[in-house]
Amino acid sequence: MISRRKVINILSSLPFGGLFLGALLGTNSARSMPTTTVSPSKKALGKSIYDSIGVRPLINARGTVTVVGATRVLPEVQVAMDEAVKDFVQIDELMNGVGLRLAEITGAEWGVVSSGASAAISIATAGCVTGGDPDKIWQIPNLDGMKDEVIIPSYSRSAYDAAAKAVGVRMIEVNSPEELKVALGPRTAMIMVLASGASEDGPLSLKIISALAKPLNVPILVDAAAEGLEVPNPHIAQGADMVAYSGGKYLRGPQCAGLLIGRKDLVQASWITSAPHHGFGRGFKVGREEIMGMLTAVEMWKKRDHAEEWRMWISWANYISDRLEQVPGVKTEILLPKGRSNRSPSLQVNWDISLIPLTGQDVEELLWENNPRIAVSGAGSYLPFPPNREPNIRINPSQLMAGEEKVIAKSVYDLLSNPPKMQKPSGPAAFNLSGLWDLEIQFVASIVNQTFMLEQKGNEIFGTHHASFGPRELTGTLHGNDILIRSSYTKQGVRFNFQFTGVANNNNMNGILSLGEYGRAEWKAKRRKY
Repeated sequence: MISRRKVINILSSLPFGGLFLGALLGTNSARSMPTTTVSPSKKALGKSIYDSIGVRPLINARGTVTVVGATRVLPEVQVAMDEAVKDFVQIDELMNGVGLRLAEITGAEWGVVSSGASAAISIATAGCVTGGDPDKIWQIPNLDGMKDEVIIPSYSRSAYDAAAKAVGVRMIEVNSPEELKVALGPRTAMIMVLASGASEDGPLSLKIISALAKPLNVPILVDAAAEGLEVPNPHIAQGADMVAYSGGKYLRGPQCAGLLIGRKDLVQASWITSAPHHGFGRGFKVGREEIMGMLTAVEMWKKRDHAEEWRMWISWANYISDRLEQVPGVKTEILLPKGRSNRSPSLQVNWDISLIPLTGQDVEELLWENNPRIAVSGAGSYLPFPPNREPNIRINPSQLMAGEEKVIAKSVYDLLSNPPKMQKPSGPAAFNLSGLWDLEIQFVASIVNQTFMLEQKGNEIFGTHHASFGPRELTGTLHGNDILIRSSYTKQGVRFNFQFTGVANNNNMNGILSLGEYGRAEWKAKRRKY
């Protein structure tokens, strides 16, 4: 239970805190009181709500990664969300009021709350394509007669391209100012740029892109999902028309909320394409509680003690470092962020594999199966790919609660000071699998036929995995009859990471396929004979 005094302290910091406090205390106003951003300890909370459905909670030492829960929401944000659900409001009127306030805080012309950064990209694309014309909104994804191309620098290609492609546009990749000049034309709806070092001062920087696009009135969208809200906005200052942010990362707002700020006409056109309005964007719904929670996160950005947060993260990293360096062969280093995204330190832990015969993947998986479960490096999202074979892990302290650094330090110390023996396939290959194989994969609701082209040298396997989206290189091993094959496709922003494990003989293979973020499947393959 949260005490009455704590509720008062939290409410006093909100943009409409006086109103909330008046309702609570029976007065019209309240004194300004200090705020707190320190979450209660897990002991105070007792058993996790997730235990009731058999799902294991975890300690997030990965940072603001969506798949492990993203950010630790500010207490002020949670209070604002709880207050927002007590009353009803017309959503367009609410967003108009929020737009005015976001413009005042950020210095942009306008702003809207979206259902995440990816949703902000989708509605911004739709806004640029349609200009807010309902006839065109209802035509999506059939873009006949409309601007249907989005130009993107090659350094900006990522999995989040899908958010723009959902509108039906074609992505036009460019690598230089000369290619950009050729690509710009009457079908260009917008240019999409991923905030990065390359967008700051690379050969195809935002400034260079803007100089070529502005005379043609081609809008520019910047994906700055994991950044904070600098004022004046650095991307708009360099020529961007709109900037998308995630609420569930550095801003510590609702995970399922984001921001789109920038040029008023374009941001408002983007809002028109989104829910509660029907048509293409109806699925991008953001509720009144998330809208007010996101606004509060933006308000709190200006009030948070960022220096104190940084000091706390560094102190936790140092505590873990001091404990782990007591293990012979272990060295640590605090890594500082580069650029504006994910502005938090991390602790790199390295060890001598001759003394501690574990890879980074081994430690990551052992901590994931630990009690309590601890997520470090890529745990929980099947990254990096292929898995880390080096003797190191990375620990991000930015999403910890006080006391969790001690749990992490003890768990990793125990693991590295007394490493378990890992059972791994060994021995010579029982067969030579070189040749063409007909592959059948049983997905959750379909069966597809693909192909392996394999070349084997001793235990090592090389070749090509031919799938419906396109061919991809594969590597693998065969020890005895234990087969491991990994294939990856990461072009055009796509991210396919497949790992086939199982058993093989001279003419047949079968086993389990890990699809990374897409779950698991069963597979079998048969050697093609001529």
